[in-house]
Amino acid sequence: MTQERLTLRKIREILRLKEAGLSNRAIARACKISNSTVGGYLRRVQAAGLHWPLPEGLSEDELFQKLFPETGRGSTSGQPLPNWEEVRQELKKKG
Repeated sequence: MTQERLTLRKIREILRLKEAGLSNRAIARACKISNSTVGGYLRRVQAAGLHWPLPEGLSEDELFQKLFPETGRGSTSGQPLPNWEEVRQELKKKG
């Protein structure tokens, strides 16, 4: 299931509260999100080399591009896709 992206306002609030010295759990309660989401965003911010305060001209799309860089398109598992026609024929069989 795909996770919904947080708004720029909420990401800024996470960074501001972390800079103020709050724990991840306290930030999660204040922002009404899960503790693991706070930790995940803080790891992504650190990996992107960002810190509080965020640059002024940084748009929401640019921020998400930095936090969630695309690694590539296509199949990530490296396994070939099944022959869907064969799968359909097998599912049509009784039993």
